[in-house]
Amino acid sequence: MFRTSADRSSNRIAVKRSRLATLSGLAWGAVALLSVLAATASAQSWPTRPIRLVVPNPPGGAADALPRMLAEALVSRLGQPVVVENRPGAAGNIGAEHVFKSEPDGSVFLAAPPPSLTVNPSLYPKLNHDPTRFEPVSVMATSSNALLVHPSVPATTLRDFLDYVKANPDKLSYASQGNGSTAHLTAELFKLRTSLKITHVPYKGDAPAVTDLLAGHVQVMFGNVLTGQNYVRQGRLRMLAVTSDSRLPGLADIPALAEHVPGVVAVTWFGIVAPPNTPAAITGKLSQTITDILRTPEMAKRFTDAGANPVGNTPAEMRAWMKDDAERWAQVIRAAQIKID
Repeated sequence: MFRTSADRSSNRIAVKRSRLATLSGLAWGAVALLSVLAATASAQSWPTRPIRLVVPNPPGGAADALPRMLAEALVSRLGQPVVVENRPGAAGNIGAEHVFKSEPDGSVFLAAPPPSLTVNPSLYPKLNHDPTRFEPVSVMATSSNALLVHPSVPATTLRDFLDYVKANPDKLSYASQGNGSTAHLTAELFKLRTSLKITHVPYKGDAPAVTDLLAGHVQVMFGNVLTGQNYVRQGRLRMLAVTSDSRLPGLADIPALAEHVPGVVAVTWFGIVAPPNTPAAITGKLSQTITDILRTPEMAKRFTDAGANPVGNTPAEMRAWMKDDAERWAQVIRAAQIKID
């Protein structure tokens, strides 16, 4: 075939462009590899700076107390200061959004109960972050709630309570820490399984809810077991059931709610997650460190004394845990038609 000088020139230009593209691709590949290696090296040397555990709840209560216990132990294990920072508001969304938008360098983590991690996506029409994109670290602990009633309620057993509510629809009201809280969702799950009618009264936190329960302004609450025990001993509340899947050690005379109402099992849990794209070397190291801490007799006792059961699991296990929890509460939220603007 006859080729002109223009054809040969065009061919040489094409070859040069191809070589430049290849070299450019190799250069970018080298840059990407160096970035990965740098990130891996940085993760392996982590931590090299102070760490913040952001709690999306106000001070006080298990959601705040457990991370603080853990932070104390992390300091000696990691060799860096570990500070707990409260960023409450919007059912945990404010603190969660802050961590979500933080740099994934292992300096900031979110320590939170379920609303911030698995519940809010089903409650709010729009969030400024995607909880499913957090990098799981570990579930710290679980805690059972209890069906607590004011002494003015004419029921001393769970069976008495079920019969009374059935005969008196909407006469009783129940307190929660707010719309979408574990207490709220547990009560709505209870109502769905029993078809009983009790009026919801949401509060801004656990303390005001318990205060009004003790005063009799509301008569029912699915509250913390440990808190409930203290008031039961004082004769200020009655504990009719626990929401774990079976009876609790030390409370063998208190039935599990599921014994009378199948399917009503609700356990509060507390987990730690990292911003999206945090290296697995960091989340894995922190997860193992947390597990080791929780397995020490001293920390296990501190958690138990606070009414929590220490867990400590891997990032993969926590991811599966979060997925199951999100699906379960999404079903309850849809069935109960719970909405938050």
